[in-house]
Amino acid sequence: MGIISWIVLGALAGWVASIIMKKNRQMGAGANILVGIIGAFIGGFVMNLIGAKADVTGFNLESFLVALVGAIILLAIINLIKKGTARSE
Repeated sequence: MGIISWIVLGALAGWVASIIMKKNRQMGAGANILVGIIGAFIGGFVMNLIGAKADVTGFNLESFLVALVGAIILLAIINLIKKGTARSE
């Protein structure tokens, strides 16, 4: 999968994840792309941990869903960290 495909898939996954997590107004396009790409790595890692075969190797539905799951996990972790730092101040 070429770099352009990674960016497009990451942008889509990050954007959908930000809508699901109600963070769309707070995130820009660059953040959506970054969250989606990192989410693809996280999603692939988690899927391998639970024994599911997850190949994020192409521009297809499976790759999108894996990236989306990872992006949602990433946004949930970021939310927890932000809530924790807000309480400690």
